[in-house]
Amino acid sequence: MAWPRLFIMRLALDVMGGDHGPGVVVAGALAALESTPAIRELILVGNEAEIRSASPEVARRDRVRIVPASEVVSMEDGPMEVLRRKKDSSMARAIELVSSDQADAVLSCGNTGCLLAASTIKLGRLEGLDRPGIATVIPTPENEFVLIDAGANVEAKPIHLVHHAIMGAVYSEEVLGYSKPRVGLLCNGTEESKGNSLTQEAHRLCRQLDLNFIGNVEGHDLFAGKVDVVVTDGFVGNITLKTAESLATGMFRLIKRELMATPMRRIGAWLARGAFRAVRARMDPDMYGSAPLLGVRGVVFKAHGSASQRAVANGIRLATETFQHRVNEVIERKVAAAHQRLGMTDSGPGTPPS
Repeated sequence: MAWPRLFIMRLALDVMGGDHGPGVVVAGALAALESTPAIRELILVGNEAEIRSASPEVARRDRVRIVPASEVVSMEDGPMEVLRRKKDSSMARAIELVSSDQADAVLSCGNTGCLLAASTIKLGRLEGLDRPGIATVIPTPENEFVLIDAGANVEAKPIHLVHHAIMGAVYSEEVLGYSKPRVGLLCNGTEESKGNSLTQEAHRLCRQLDLNFIGNVEGHDLFAGKVDVVVTDGFVGNITLKTAESLATGMFRLIKRELMATPMRRIGAWLARGAFRAVRARMDPDMYGSAPLLGVRGVVFKAHGSASQRAVANGIRLATETFQHRVNEVIERKVAAAHQRLGMTDSGPGTPPS
């Protein structure tokens, strides 16, 4: 997709957060740097000796800078670790580069809860928002849909789902290129009367917005090409995401086992190998590599702890496009317009009048 204009970006990368060590993260970063001229500076944050030993190319790249950090946030750490006890962690230092205007975006493969807490506290929230959301792109046979919230907040109010609908629609339109993305509210039925008090009130509010809101959607609608943005709270969203990932992995394993069961099936599998490669490529989670934490100032992306080199490179590419499209500015503008439509007298979140 063509970017609207060339905004040069500085990206801070938490090199120490991945499961596979700095080598994979650094390799993915250098690959992204090679293919993304819009990155003015790539800032590698972490143990300097490990970063340099991960790739001899680091010292030779003029668009690469290393910022040392002596600590690492583990997957077992709580959010307060990065805020109070591990202030010299690679995650904390990377986020601080954004808060001090030394970087425009940050990407980490580290602890999701710590990244959420540190980003919210250190960067602050966009005007009119008090709950950021993780927007995960999920491929289907027909399209890609944005699932928001995929795990940032397990408890939500109706206005938070409204904000998620706006943020998800902006991301789908600006970064994925969908014109007037179809926004659906994940529910246990398509009728307006279905759901709990949270979804019923969110449904009422979303109907009043300048969105292509198609109402409630059920689980079996997600992979049928019927919706482009799926809105839910972080508890349901995270379960939905992990169930979809597990189902895809299980289905590929089952198909492989059955195709290898007899010599005749193995011949058929060999003849259809091109189709299987195409399916695997279509459903490859590394295609997007990471998910944005929408609703905070600055551009924050979270990659899987087990992210591959390709996933890191693609995650950096997405972060670049998100910055290029000024997604945060569009979100603030759309949220302000939504508050006005809903009769909210201030820019902060609350309960709109009935």
